[in-house]
Amino acid sequence: MGTIVANISHLKKSFGDNVVLKDISFKINKGENLAIFGKSGSGKSVLIKCLVGLIEPDDGKVELLDSTVSDLNNDELNALRKKIGFLFQSAALYDSMTVRENLEFPLRGQKSKPQKEVDELVTEALKNVGLEEAIDKMPSELSGGMRKRVGLARTLILKPEIILYDEPTTGLDPITSKEISQLILDIQKKYNTASIIITHDIECARIAANRIIMIKDGTSVAEGTYEELAESKDEWVRSFFK
Repeated sequence: MGTIVANISHLKKSFGDNVVLKDISFKINKGENLAIFGKSGSGKSVLIKCLVGLIEPDDGKVELLDSTVSDLNNDELNALRKKIGFLFQSAALYDSMTVRENLEFPLRGQKSKPQKEVDELVTEALKNVGLEEAIDKMPSELSGGMRKRVGLARTLILKPEIILYDEPTTGLDPITSKEISQLILDIQKKYNTASIIITHDIECARIAANRIIMIKDGTSVAEGTYEELAESKDEWVRSFFK
């Protein structure tokens, strides 16, 4: 696999008496999809916030793309976040903008690109998620699965090195969930990005992830491929694969 793009070691985080992350460690290689699997409330979203420096862990270390997150000042942190794509549960589109405008939005911060180049980037990103025909629609005209796709297209437009998917299939029907999971896999192959897929959908992890880490009570309790974990000696781990 080669280059390590993220190295998380012994991450701990509590809020008062509530221990959310007890001891989490994992690495991700370039071009690898890693699913972090756990039930709701197992600390997965706190983990994501620690990764990108939105929450400071109480202990442990987060290294992303050769930087230690806790050592960075605001400007450096913003520069790092530009190399990381996010796909949130809600797809977080701007409802008052068309799909095209939603996709142009992340490009505004960059040195003025000619409109022709912007148009090409928008079309390419939509093509990669199979939605070219929706370019002039409003988000309200789109189904939940299509909104997710547009959210992903908007993430891809900045060509991130790491993509964080936060519960990408939540709220979608089984067929659409499968399509989104397959799309995550296609994006990995096309862009060679590394991805962290936070999910409690084991089918999504099966389709999209090279490796799965299972979190229970704030600790990573198991790690392996879908096949390896399905055969686990640990009853709790195995129970999700029935």
